[in-house]
Amino acid sequence: MTKPTPTPNQTPAEKISEAQLTAGLKRLAEDDGSAGGHFGTRMRNAFLTGLLIVGPVTITLYMMWWVINWIDAWVKPLLPAHYNPDTYLPFPLPGLGLLVAFLGLTLIGALAANLLGRTLVSSGELMMSRTPIVRNVYGAIKQIFESVISTSGPNQNFQKVGLIEFPSKGIWSIVFVTAETAGEIADVKPGGESDLLTVFMPTGIVPPTGFICFIPRRDVTFLSMTVEEAAKIVLSGGIVTPDMQGKSKDTSAAKALALKTTMGKPA
Repeated sequence: MTKPTPTPNQTPAEKISEAQLTAGLKRLAEDDGSAGGHFGTRMRNAFLTGLLIVGPVTITLYMMWWVINWIDAWVKPLLPAHYNPDTYLPFPLPGLGLLVAFLGLTLIGALAANLLGRTLVSSGELMMSRTPIVRNVYGAIKQIFESVISTSGPNQNFQKVGLIEFPSKGIWSIVFVTAETAGEIADVKPGGESDLLTVFMPTGIVPPTGFICFIPRRDVTFLSMTVEEAAKIVLSGGIVTPDMQGKSKDTSAAKALALKTTMGKPA
């Protein structure tokens, strides 16, 4: 901005007023640019906040909707026409297949608990085990399901999270400790190690791909985080980390309570 050329015969008051007007215009121009910058920053922050709120909810609902439709596409065609509401309703009823599948699996589990159910299940497994090729596929799939269900139980002692040095010394990777190594691998004692743990190390972002490793117990550094918290770290590529402040506060409070109880007991 060019300064105004002073006119002759200006009084000091006029000169001061003109200088104040120039300074005010300059400050107003700077404020306009700053206000525009603040407005753009606020708009960006508002957009990112909205994306952070709506994004996870939308993706979760989409995945749930996809699973429901996938199960409905498998189960609904098996229902008789007079039991399928889609035949007489003007719109399809979502979730009916999921409900029928849940009730069916529950009923099968209840029937398998009695003598007749156990007999039928044993006969079916015997037939599967005597069929070539099929027995290998069935045995592997059944073992996977049994392992997943057993490790998800609340009383499972080996469902823990740990760290191992991988892929080289000084580089640590998260692993899920699935069980104590048993069977032929434990009997062979590779490297002379008799106390081995079976761990699964996910490759990150794209589980369930990963490596099955048999590690000496002393080489596994156990963590206090849960499997769900470790899974968040793996799925997010390390962006999401569990908050340990609340846990440390709870641990400190528990230690203080235990110390107070111990000191209150008579010697």
